[in-house]
Amino acid sequence: MNLEILCRSGRVRALAAMMAALVSHAAHGQEPPKEAEEKPAEAPAKPLDAAGVKAVIKQIDDRQKNSGDYKTLVYIERKEKTKNDVVMEAVVYRRDADDKLMILFTQPKSERGKGYLRIERNLWMYDPGTGKWERRTERERIGGTDSRRADFDESRLAEEFDATYEGIETLGKISAHKLTLTVKKGVDVAYPKIMLWCNIVSGNVLKRQEFAASGKLMRTNLTPKWAKRYSESKKGDVWTPKTIYIYDEVEKGNSTVIVLKDMDLRPLQPNLFTKAWLESQSR
Repeated sequence: MNLEILCRSGRVRALAAMMAALVSHAAHGQEPPKEAEEKPAEAPAKPLDAAGVKAVIKQIDDRQKNSGDYKTLVYIERKEKTKNDVVMEAVVYRRDADDKLMILFTQPKSERGKGYLRIERNLWMYDPGTGKWERRTERERIGGTDSRRADFDESRLAEEFDATYEGIETLGKISAHKLTLTVKKGVDVAYPKIMLWCNIVSGNVLKRQEFAASGKLMRTNLTPKWAKRYSESKKGDVWTPKTIYIYDEVEKGNSTVIVLKDMDLRPLQPNLFTKAWLESQSR
């Protein structure tokens, strides 16, 4: 699957334009995140040794992690062959210091108040229609889309996987390090094997393929552009994808697009990451 072809296709361009037109929220008085263009290397790339592989994985994690809090607005479009397209709006909250995550759906009306809460390594889903919480696995399809918890959470690749080097490949005009990640013993993840293509120049992940234990390819994710914002708590930049394109490799023709907007790294209220707070948002 070629990154340049997919991201320049008419369907993807039209979708990206439609999603961008939906966004009219200001960034709460802050400067907008800076967009990072993925550029080809100016000099021939060199393969990585074992130490270099570890450094790349650690860099991916560190760039996306904030020592304080994190909030962003997301638009999610679900496309399925036999159903009408659905666009949803949600707010994602993170507290990276405590490994906490919350996803609160705000639109459409049928999804409003639904949410997910990750706390103490457990993922919970709340349905305001029934007023009940249910524990979910890492394979949970967030909002019924092709997305998973890890698509919204901080990166924990070094903590969850062992990595090996596969060589250098070209995606369009961009040279990328290709890595194979295998889940560590006793770690719960959505998929036990991942293949990553990481831009040699920027360090950003461009392509990610996820495999079941049987070796079957389940999903392909493309992240062609990234944004960064300076974090006072981290004393450095925090990086997030601008858009994530997710392709279902089992049900061909099904896909999900996630557009992330209005990254905000200011402190959140202390009691936000609780079941009681999420429940209060649907009243």
